[in-house]
Amino acid sequence: MEKFVIQGGVPLSGEIAAAGNKNAALPILAACLLTEERLTLSNVPRIRDTEAQIALLEGIGVAAEWIAPNTITLQASEVSPDRIDEQLAAAIRASFLLAGPLLARFGEVSMPPPGGDFIGRRRLDPHLDAFRDLGASVSGERTIDLKAPPAGLSPAEVFMDEPSVMATENALMAAALIPGTTRLMNVACEPHVQDLAHLLVKMGASIDGIGSNMLTVEGRDRLGGAEYEIGPDHIEIASFMALAGATGGSLRITGTRPSDLLMIRRQFKRLGFGSEVEGTDVVVPPDQGLEIETDAGGAIPKIEDGPWPAFPADLTSIALALATQADGEVLIFEKMFENRLFFVDKLVAMGARITLCDPHRAIVSGPGPLHGERVESPDIRAGMAMLIAALAAEGTSEIGNIRQIDRGYERIDERLSDLGARIERVRD
Repeated sequence: MEKFVIQGGVPLSGEIAAAGNKNAALPILAACLLTEERLTLSNVPRIRDTEAQIALLEGIGVAAEWIAPNTITLQASEVSPDRIDEQLAAAIRASFLLAGPLLARFGEVSMPPPGGDFIGRRRLDPHLDAFRDLGASVSGERTIDLKAPPAGLSPAEVFMDEPSVMATENALMAAALIPGTTRLMNVACEPHVQDLAHLLVKMGASIDGIGSNMLTVEGRDRLGGAEYEIGPDHIEIASFMALAGATGGSLRITGTRPSDLLMIRRQFKRLGFGSEVEGTDVVVPPDQGLEIETDAGGAIPKIEDGPWPAFPADLTSIALALATQADGEVLIFEKMFENRLFFVDKLVAMGARITLCDPHRAIVSGPGPLHGERVESPDIRAGMAMLIAALAAEGTSEIGNIRQIDRGYERIDERLSDLGARIERVRD
């Protein structure tokens, strides 16, 4: 095991390039299973989760080769769908993204239970309902057995009972390989879902409604190879913005997609944290003196998450950490996952003034002078929140279980060191 040792209290300043979107890379890697032809993907983040997904694909016969630091070729011409490794599948939630393409191409698959962060209940029902709508039979409890009828899956109208990102991606990949018209309704439309849809179009499918909550897919009986560049990770970009804001630093983040940041920048502004857009760069001015903006009538403001284009659930932990350094009070309302806020005791131990009202709501009263502490990272985004707090704190902090942070942020210690952070990765 490794840990980070951090000397806090130093503003982060400089320039950093945005990495590829983790949550786009995972389904896009799985999409290689839809064709025998070669897929070449660039701007793939080299993180634990993508490495686990690639290992899972290689385990069933996909030929994968890194041809540049962030560019990989994948060819699924000799795949054995019955060889899915249960231990590898348990490493990441995204392992279940193999279900849609394997079911559509081979007609049946047995999926072991996926892993992922323990941030609350994460239902598989929207995935299974979509597969049923497309004609598949579903059986099993722990291992899920999916089987298409002898004639294969059929185009259909699929209505999701919640706009699940991964279920949308699974249904979208399956629909792309079903000849005919499939309508997907009440679906997720996050930037990473849009990225997957654009790749499927390059592979030969026709998709209308990209960026909305209703997609019309004209599937094909055969899809081809493609070259595709994965878009920038708006969650990572917002994390770096918060790192600069909490430490009083000045930062330029290059290679962003500003349209993905509209709600993020607006909600950060409610914490008194401003940013500017220059072309595809986001600029964070230094020494902003964060002050929370009250709602009309002086009411305590609220930052809450929701389906896109609302504030992303992955950023509630990040916003909470940033709020500890802002003057005033704010309610953080995490609606989607009941365990997401259970890390706040670690920030409280560092001196943050946070009241956890219930599993979904926390009131932050700032600014709280933070001090170094020894903490553990329970999941990816909580780990980044603790990293923000440690870099803003006075003294030395240690963050354990950093493999969680490595799951979502590429070479985070090296990149932060380039911005002036005093951070060291050591054996724990």
